[in-house]
Amino acid sequence: MTDSEAITPDDDLTGVGHRPASVGAFTCWFATQRWEWSSEVYRMHGYTPGEVEPTTELLLSHKHPDDRDVVSELITRTLELGEPFSSRHRFIDTRGKVHTVMVVADRILDDDGEPVGTSGYYLDLTETVGAATKAAVDAAVSGAVASRAVIEQAKGVLMRMYGISAEQAFKVLVWRSQETNVKLRDIAGCVIAGLSSVPAPSPQAVSAFDHLLLTCHEHLEC
Repeated sequence: MTDSEAITPDDDLTGVGHRPASVGAFTCWFATQRWEWSSEVYRMHGYTPGEVEPTTELLLSHKHPDDRDVVSELITRTLELGEPFSSRHRFIDTRGKVHTVMVVADRILDDDGEPVGTSGYYLDLTETVGAATKAAVDAAVSGAVASRAVIEQAKGVLMRMYGISAEQAFKVLVWRSQETNVKLRDIAGCVIAGLSSVPAPSPQAVSAFDHLLLTCHEHLEC
């Protein structure tokens, strides 16, 4: 990157080349217990898109043995109580590689406000954040103490809420910046500003935070 191309604190961190790898979408419909995967989620599990039908049994067959029971209980709650499918766990792909993923989701509501499904994203946190992405963000917030501070605060919140590392938390923020085409510091600031709407940490609190993370770009006036 030349000096003329360097990112300034006012630039969006959403350009090509800064998107976190391995992000895919999914949907689960409660009534039919039908799962839908994007092509990225198929590939995470080692399949070509459409090669298999994603089912609850298939999902559980891929879970790491130490995480399978926890995820099974979570899926049961999701299907029986209409809760979002949100989790951090490990699964094993068809090649035997272990993936650490964070699943963030929100409910799908019908016209009467009743939950009919859950939809969200798989974030594969196995790989580290690339040096180019780190350098771009460092350039974007260098000399902007307030921007750096709010990003660090948001990272800390994600680390606590999801039990992830600082690097993984950073990867989540960059993903949301990319997904919404909103500046990284604005995403971070809105997450911090919206914390008062989140109850004390519990399984229900994690679901509420998923909702905040997935929708905060729509409420930047907060």
